[in-house]
Amino acid sequence: MHAAIRIRPIAEGDFTGWKPLWDGYNAFYGRAGSTALPDEITQTTWRRFFDAGEPVHALVAEGADGQLVGLAHYLFHRSTTQLGPTCYLQDLFTVEAARGQGVGRALIEQAARCARQAGAARLYWQTHETNATAMKLYDAVAEKSGFVVYRITL
Repeated sequence: MHAAIRIRPIAEGDFTGWKPLWDGYNAFYGRAGSTALPDEITQTTWRRFFDAGEPVHALVAEGADGQLVGLAHYLFHRSTTQLGPTCYLQDLFTVEAARGQGVGRALIEQAARCARQAGAARLYWQTHETNATAMKLYDAVAEKSGFVVYRITL
């Protein structure tokens, strides 16, 4: 990773730097324009990062110039197969200019450290099958579980 990148917990003053990353992440998955998330979801997600009663957390990657270049959102949940919590890395995104510089890897590694500190035995995530660039990184830092995700929109 480029030495000028710093991974840190998100701070309340980061909203203006975080929001374009959040929008970029959502646009990557087709949630932009007429299909964009309602602002209420964005605002609620933001507030959850700073609510001690919520299991949702956020990390950011900060460049040497102080600009945010990446984000990782993770949350803890129970499991029926282990006693401690499980950590789900729900969102991971870096700006295009920062890709290939180790930012994504550093965000995953820091999320893993946070999960270990919280007593989690597992960190996992999913990506779309067409996200070949990200999967090159994921194949290098984790193992594929072999599970296929199914969902019902309610």
